[in-house]
Amino acid sequence: MPNPHSLTAPSRLSPDTHQRGQDKVSRIPVKVERLSEIPRKPAWIRAKAPVGPGVARIKRLLRENKLATVCEEAQCPNLGECFNHGTATFMILGDVCTRRCPFCDVAHGRPQPIDAAEPELLAESVERMGLRYVVITSVDRDDLRDGGAGHFAACLKAVRARCPATKLEVLVPDFRGREEPALAAFAGAATPDVFNHNLETVPALYPEARPGADYAGSLRLLERFKALHPRVPTKSGLMLGLGETSEQVLAVMADLRAQGCDMLTLGQYLQPSREHLPVRRYWEPAEFEALRDAGERMGFSNVASGPMVRSSYHADQQAIGAIGPE
Repeated sequence: MPNPHSLTAPSRLSPDTHQRGQDKVSRIPVKVERLSEIPRKPAWIRAKAPVGPGVARIKRLLRENKLATVCEEAQCPNLGECFNHGTATFMILGDVCTRRCPFCDVAHGRPQPIDAAEPELLAESVERMGLRYVVITSVDRDDLRDGGAGHFAACLKAVRARCPATKLEVLVPDFRGREEPALAAFAGAATPDVFNHNLETVPALYPEARPGADYAGSLRLLERFKALHPRVPTKSGLMLGLGETSEQVLAVMADLRAQGCDMLTLGQYLQPSREHLPVRRYWEPAEFEALRDAGERMGFSNVASGPMVRSSYHADQQAIGAIGPE
């Protein structure tokens, strides 16, 4: 049984209910292929150790309010930097995902019922942390009729009621097969300041990297949200290093712009464990810079492109050009 006083995320202490590694990926349709020779991690891949008083403070607050972050659940390499600066990307709807994406370290398993207290606990935490910009994401909840969008809406409303000056970005799943009721939930006080949905990779790699997802469906989700809320910036992100080519990445960027997507993040994929999809190539900083230039020429209002960039990394700074300063 997990130690209630531990600062470790509970999901990391409950392997029987939170599948990771081989337990998680063993049943996906395309098996993970291990490389005989692992590419050496280059000098430009550097992350601060996830230690320090700021890290402990944020973890303690999360444990007290029974909240999860994608920072911990997905082993984000920027956790140390972000937590020490008092920022985190909150993950709602539990810490168990109904999908088994082999690039991701979020646990798979049987999800628990929605916690009706979570919106208020989240709002309280945002207030206590004094946050001016918040990113809210979630696990996939294919077991819910609206994919969990109604709970997203409840969280947005709760934070707005308690912290009306705080800007809110949502990083949503694809709501596959539930797009209509999901999009209907993001209205009124539940309309985010930024709507983010990651395509993650190029369409040719979807069967391997995103089983259960649909490239065209993800594009359509961004397009339909923009049609409903033309003044709200939309955003997406890609991870590089799974075997995609520059031409394929540029084609995805063009597809995003065709759907009116405003902002883009591009970062290097890092393998969470040997059981996950392998890194096939480390993209060089100059290549990330070239993609940033290409994205700006395409018309993105902001392109965050670099080896350590993640979807929510410095999200407040990226959004300034689209929604204005705080």
